[in-house]
Amino acid sequence: MASTRIDGDLALGRLLSRREALALIGASGVALLAGATPGRAQAPMTGGARPSCVARPQQTEGPFFVEEALNRSDIRSDPRSGASRPGAPLRLTFSVSRLSSAGCGPLAGAQVDVWHCDTAGRYSDVRGSATSGQQFLRGYQITDAAGNAQFLTIYPGCYGGRAVHVHFKIRTGPASARGYAFTSQLYFDEALTERVYAAEPYASQSRRWMRNADDGIFRGGGRLLLLAPEPDGQGYAATFDIGLQV
Repeated sequence: MASTRIDGDLALGRLLSRREALALIGASGVALLAGATPGRAQAPMTGGARPSCVARPQQTEGPFFVEEALNRSDIRSDPRSGASRPGAPLRLTFSVSRLSSAGCGPLAGAQVDVWHCDTAGRYSDVRGSATSGQQFLRGYQITDAAGNAQFLTIYPGCYGGRAVHVHFKIRTGPASARGYAFTSQLYFDEALTERVYAAEPYASQSRRWMRNADDGIFRGGGRLLLLAPEPDGQGYAATFDIGLQV
């Protein structure tokens, strides 16, 4: 049998190609990947079926992760002041699956951390900055029996040298030395970013956002990490499916 080609994305983390994932799952798991479009978030399916079992590339954690231990779904506010960061609401759901030779099923009990900058490009609780001690736009949720973790945040702002993005980390047994951690980033379609940034509070920001193709981190697998938010009447909503070899 010919060997499976490993592309450059695989070197960044636990990324499997569609062919590799199918080989791992086996013929019985073909339906789990059928119709899945790499890099696009998909709406959850009903009846307990997994919407997809798509492996994704890991990317750098970056310098702004802080172990805040904030178990909350709505991450828009600073819990100390109660003040929320302004911006277009974004409902973000992670649909996390366990990928193995036995098949693909929901991964319950995993900790999903999310953090990103505000509309002015600022991260909270950055040491030595004006946001030190604040905890806005940070938090974690535990995946439920269906493997889902939901957050209410805002469409992120931007800062120099990076495309618009959201950081996330998925962990099992975070307090254990044998725990598993997967860290990566989410990106956005540029046409949507242009529409969102045309309105306040984004429009008054002077900094220019970077195109995805110009971001060296995005070029390392970002095409498989694109969200596809849809209007939901209040802002936007997106579901991100991910399969992990845990």
